[in-house]
Amino acid sequence: LYIHDKLELLFSRKYLTSPAHHHEEHITLVYSKEIYSFNWQEYDDETQQCCHSFVVIMPALEFQFGCTDAGSNVDSLMLITCGLLAMMKTILFRVYIEQLADNYNSAINDYLMVEDTGKRVIMRRHAFFGRMLACFMVCFSYFASALCTLISALTDDKDKQLNATYEVAVEEYPIPSRCTLEYLNVPTSVSKIICFFEFMAFILTSTSNHGTDALFLNATLHVCGQVKILKADFTNFDTTSSRIHERFNALVKRHNYLITMANKLAETINYVMLMQFFVSSILLCIIGFQLILALRLSHFGMLAKSIVMMSSFMTQLSAYSFVGDYLKSQMEEVGLSIYQSNWYNLPLTVTRNIVFMMMWDQYPVKLLAGNFIVVNLSTYMNIIKTSMSYLSVLRVMVDT
Repeated sequence: LYIHDKLELLFSRKYLTSPAHHHEEHITLVYSKEIYSFNWQEYDDETQQCCHSFVVIMPALEFQFGCTDAGSNVDSLMLITCGLLAMMKTILFRVYIEQLADNYNSAINDYLMVEDTGKRVIMRRHAFFGRMLACFMVCFSYFASALCTLISALTDDKDKQLNATYEVAVEEYPIPSRCTLEYLNVPTSVSKIICFFEFMAFILTSTSNHGTDALFLNATLHVCGQVKILKADFTNFDTTSSRIHERFNALVKRHNYLITMANKLAETINYVMLMQFFVSSILLCIIGFQLILALRLSHFGMLAKSIVMMSSFMTQLSAYSFVGDYLKSQMEEVGLSIYQSNWYNLPLTVTRNIVFMMMWDQYPVKLLAGNFIVVNLSTYMNIIKTSMSYLSVLRVMVDT
């Protein structure tokens, strides 16, 4: 959000339309590195790392003690994978911090240099969509965390009433940790404090997962916006003005530069997307099976939790798949934009470059998961179909 505020400041018409600020480009780029470094220092504080460890360790200990039911085991598995995924994103984004910093520095440079009103509209449209996508993902994850905490609190009261005959008070927590806390002799009088701490751990884990997603998706959408501007420049290329070679070569260099930026983003998200697809595919099957059991048993708390969790995972997959498909389509359409221009009026030495550029478009930049799975809408639909197929098998097994 700190970076977004700075980009919004640079987006203002008052700042961008003044050519006097262009000489401050170098200072601004250096300052943007300081912004990025400061953001990561805040992001990687000890409190957040402690919460990540808590989300992973506590459910794992519940598995070890073996005193939880099937529903708690599903919740434990989901929290362990989400915690590990958040830690992996944090670590890999720090490993590839140079690639991300280069893209954000490039974005700030683009905002400083833009002067055309039409180009500014395209950039602001992509930035607005990125902000809306980020806000929706983060806010929905916060809503899911609050709902899971509320359901645990309501389930806690219900269990106490059911066990009143035997004078046994069963404490339930947002993060399955009852057996571990009993083993550590934690008094039940602090259960409300523990619930609040676990809720905050939920919030920080959600921020790590969806916050890093928003950081990456906004950078990718900016590259998509720049490719769209490049396509318009190729289509409207003026073949009657002077210095045709210089102007066309500038567009070719810009195309090569955007390919480099897109490749850096694809390298950053490579292993993260492989784990994201693997985890989401498995959890969609398990949580979907839990949803079927909740419908059969009329367990409305489990039903609401299952729906929210499935929606959260599908939101992540949808966002990555849509942005990955959008990036791929924008890169593929560069050759078409050149074909739609007045290329037949260009000198022969310039038209030779067109052939190589159209050859590049045969192998567009794509977001890959593990260097072999293309991140696009087709892959997203295959994941959904495969998960639903396994879920159908599980449903038949329950019915028989």
